[in-house]
Amino acid sequence: MSGRDNTESGTATELAAGRRSLEIVDARDFDAVIFDLDGVITQTARVHAEAWKRLFDDFLHERAQQMDLPFQPFDVGTDYPRYVDGKPRFEGVASFLQSRGIELPWGEPGDSEDAATIYGLGNRKNRYFHEHLARQGVEVFESSVRLLHALRNAGIKTALVSSSRNAGAVLEAAGLVDLFDARIDGVDLARLRLKGKPAPDLFLLAAERLGVVPARAAVVEDAVSGVEAGRAGRFRHVIGIDRYGMPQALRQAGADLVVPDLAFLKVEGIPIEGSGAAS
Repeated sequence: MSGRDNTESGTATELAAGRRSLEIVDARDFDAVIFDLDGVITQTARVHAEAWKRLFDDFLHERAQQMDLPFQPFDVGTDYPRYVDGKPRFEGVASFLQSRGIELPWGEPGDSEDAATIYGLGNRKNRYFHEHLARQGVEVFESSVRLLHALRNAGIKTALVSSSRNAGAVLEAAGLVDLFDARIDGVDLARLRLKGKPAPDLFLLAAERLGVVPARAAVVEDAVSGVEAGRAGRFRHVIGIDRYGMPQALRQAGADLVVPDLAFLKVEGIPIEGSGAAS
């Protein structure tokens, strides 16, 4: 499927009008680039957000009726990036509920989707995600894919980091598996008992598997928690992609630079085919 949407078209229009918004990094500063998946490479962040909204709106509406309280729905524009984006699924459930002053037991990983537990809600969200994915497929950000090809053609290593256990299936569906030298995802997080974002564990393991030190690698993230993880790992560059109109939050989290899309990133020394940001 094509990843060209209104955001991508708007980016192309602005770049055609001028290069004032470009941010520049030097390819000599790093040997590898580590990418987040949802919201950076693929547009599945949109699918995740819809699944989270369906989950929490159902839960909050039922709770409001039971307790005779006003219904305050889940806000994709604020609640999603602030409390769940970039985090492991069950931690995202707990984080959002805590923001509303709601306490639920964690339960067990195998809890039924109907169970009033953190694991139960997380398992229901996973089903919603797969239902949305089956209907909508996987769209990619074409500027991100162009950059991946350019980096690999220049001999720069690439890795994918995602808190999602569905990362492998998403990459397969998008046909992007071969663009990464390493992948660390939610399966590794659980198996190796790593800490999720904003802890740097996932990114540090990716750097280790690529054979590079953090000081010679860049991180590309759209989530505040992911930017915080990149900064905590002391990576050479932490690049924030602002998909939600919250550039200041990404800067405060530790992003060295913030762009609305990777078409606004110019890598000195690496030509990017089909991009207004080619050097």
